[in-house]
Amino acid sequence: MVDSREENVTWLTQEAYDRLKAEFEYLSGPGRVDIAKKIEAAREEGDLRENGGYHAAKEEQGKMEGRILQLRQLLDQARVGEAPRTEGVVGPGMTVTIRFAGDDDEVTFLLASREESGSPIDVYSPQSPLGSAINGKKIGERATYTLPNGRENTVEILEAVPYIGG
Repeated sequence: MVDSREENVTWLTQEAYDRLKAEFEYLSGPGRVDIAKKIEAAREEGDLRENGGYHAAKEEQGKMEGRILQLRQLLDQARVGEAPRTEGVVGPGMTVTIRFAGDDDEVTFLLASREESGSPIDVYSPQSPLGSAINGKKIGERATYTLPNGRENTVEILEAVPYIGG
C-alpha cells in the first residue's frame, strides 16, 4: 500500500528550504505590517471608490496572502535532503532525459520542485502532467500524458540519474 502522504512531499535542498522559510517569515510578519500601513495611509486619502493607491495596496495584499498560503503548504509538506532515488528509475531529484514520440530531439531536465531555483537546467515539477506520467518509470519505458489542449503526448525514458548539481 502506498502512503498517500508521500505523494505530496516536496523535496528541497537546505538552501531552498531556508530561503522559502525566510520569505514566509517576512511576508507573514513585517510584510503584513507594511501592507496594512499602505492600506491605512491610502484609506486616509478619502473616497475609496476613486482611490488608486488604496486599490493597488489591496491587490498587493491579496497576492501576498496567496503567496503566504502557498509557502505555508509547501513548507508543511517539504522534506529537506534528497529524495530516495534509484538510478534508472524516474523520481524527484533525478536528471531525466526523454524523447518525444515521433521526434529525434532529446530533452533533459531536473524532476524537482519549481522552488528549486538556481538549477542550471530546466526544472519540471513531479506534479506536472509530464512529471506525473514519468514518475516511477524505468529507462526504455514509455509514458503517455495529456497536454493542456487535451491532446495526448508520449515520451520514452532515455536516462534517469541522480542530480548532482552544477
